[in-house]
Amino acid sequence: MPRGRIYDVRSMVFGLLAVILPILVIAHPHSAASQTMLSCAGRSDVIGFLERNFGEKLTAVGLVNQNAVLEVYAAKTGTWTLVVTDVQGISCILLSGDSWETMPALPGIAT
Repeated sequence: MPRGRIYDVRSMVFGLLAVILPILVIAHPHSAASQTMLSCAGRSDVIGFLERNFGEKLTAVGLVNQNAVLEVYAAKTGTWTLVVTDVQGISCILLSGDSWETMPALPGIAT
């Protein structure tokens, strides 16, 4: 696949994620109690919490825009957490789940 085409596919995937992730966060059913709870804190506090409570470590990272980074933390047990960190160092937990599977890198795409 030509390099320009890989860039186009990658841009399309990131564009879809930019649309789908906020929809999932909004559409995800929450109890009234969890809606009032904030899931944001300093990055070191969030990372420490994920490590201590779930054994999750940084697995993947991607630039959302110039002001935010998307991070995926996962554990060998299969739990995972999706975190967005802004340029001020504030991290917010967006989603979490289980059954995380690491996929092999695609040939020809640098990781």
